Amino acid sequence: MVFGFFLEKEGKNVNKDNALKGSFGYIKAFLKWVVIASALGLFGGTVGSVFHKSIEFVTDFRIEHPWIIFLLPIGGLVISFIYWICRKKGHIDTNRVIEAARSDEKVPLVMAPLIFVSTVITHLLGGSAGREGAALQLGGSIGYNMGKLLRLKKEDTHSIVMAGMSSVFSALFGTPITAAVFSLEVVSVGIFHYAGLLPCIISAFVAYRVSLWFGSVPTHFDFVNLQPPEFHIMTKAIILAILCAIVSIAFCVSIKKCEKFAKRFCPNKFLRAFLGGAIIVVLTVLVGTYDYNGAGMKVIERALGGTASPWAFILKIIFTSITIAAGFKGGEIVPTFFIGATFGCFAGGLLGLDAGFGAAIGFVAMFCGVVNCPIASIILALEAFGSESIVVFAAVCAVSFMMSGYFGLYKSQRIVYSKLTEEYVDKKTK
Repeated sequence: MVFGFFLEKEGKNVNKDNALKGSFGYIKAFLKWVVIASALGLFGGTVGSVFHKSIEFVTDFRIEHPWIIFLLPIGGLVISFIYWICRKKGHIDTNRVIEAARSDEKVPLVMAPLIFVSTVITHLLGGSAGREGAALQLGGSIGYNMGKLLRLKKEDTHSIVMAGMSSVFSALFGTPITAAVFSLEVVSVGIFHYAGLLPCIISAFVAYRVSLWFGSVPTHFDFVNLQPPEFHIMTKAIILAILCAIVSIAFCVSIKKCEKFAKRFCPNKFLRAFLGGAIIVVLTVLVGTYDYNGAGMKVIERALGGTASPWAFILKIIFTSITIAAGFKGGEIVPTFFIGATFGCFAGGLLGLDAGFGAAIGFVAMFCGVVNCPIASIILALEAFGSESIVVFAAVCAVSFMMSGYFGLYKSQRIVYSKLTEEYVDKKTK
């Protein structure tokens, strides 16, 4: 009995020690990520802000000197050449960063300056591309190499890659919560890596504050005429979301098929870049406007204000598909916003919605359809448009997510669980 008493007492002490060690473990992990993610956010936010200012500068320069678009084929050759120099590092793109966030894939440090310079060249000369690809590659490269420098274990390296993605995305778009959740959600659809939530939130918030210090303006459209979640509004919004899901599939297929066709038709990457740039120049002259060159943020703002050409979304799909297939860099998310906003403005007006509100629905629904991230899309709607119509936007995201099927922009993204039933499917996007 006495022996049992001592055993019981000793067991309680052991449990108490284990609990104490567990508590210190949580505190240690918390402090570790506060320090590392803050440093990452500071550095990533600075790089992202400088990159943002660079894109703004070259875009303004191109608008003031429109003749520079005729140098786009030469720009394609330059981009191909600098990537050819670094060919020993393997295939360098956003898919590699996504792989690094869930596997042992390495992200070379050279990826950061490569995507920075090549995206600036693309925007300077009028290629139809965005900024998100650069944001994810810059952030992923910075995060991975910081983790390597700090000798973090494999699991922590995955978290710091996602935190790096969050930091630069946040600095570029001024949407910190969207940036954090997007980085967690985009890697494996159906699995949310909660261990990375704290570092992603901290790095995104710090980067956001840094971007404000640099004078960057957050992505927020307070002039849109939002509408309440009444039955007839919800019905029309859901129909528009279904149409946007179809357009998102068309955009994803167009990007991938055009890229595949270009490589088969013209295997030489230098010639492909030159011809692709030349085709964009010819198309620009034929359409008689520079609206489809660069990111097209002015067109997005006009659409959200209620004005858009019925053919704008089709032309942007064509311009962007050719630009990406030719080897120009930048990403497809801002073109996605362009396509969604212009299509939503046009189709929403036909459905009887306010055209600007239809553009806002298209803006969010298209994003959700091409990246398969419904939670990040709902938060994007909240950060970009406010809370007044958040119920409508939430319904739109749910519909677009389901109806876009297993298509997506990133071939390394995995759909882990079915969109229709509670079934493990683990499919790569089409």
